[in-house]
Amino acid sequence: MAKKSFTVECPACRAKLTLDPELRAVIAHEPPPPTRTVEDLGAALDKLRSRSAQIEERFRQGVEAEGKKGKLLDRKFQEGLKKAKDSPDPPKRPFDYE
Repeated sequence: MAKKSFTVECPACRAKLTLDPELRAVIAHEPPPPTRTVEDLGAALDKLRSRSAQIEERFRQGVEAEGKKGKLLDRKFQEGLKKAKDSPDPPKRPFDYE
């Protein structure tokens, strides 16, 4: 007599698992139903607006950082060049160690 598979619902997330007792394995999985994060449509709209404002602010900061990138790289290069000129000895090359 073959045992039939059975379905179990997770009490925490309400996902459904189909189990086979003979194989002792999960043979199918059904994800839990989507849950509402907001009860009110107005609250959901406010949440979307605030998220949109955050995205816009991050984009603006990224544009500013990209504009300053050239100056920053030039300043770093000048500092490295100054440091290299002040250094008494050039750094050893990898093949100098052999």
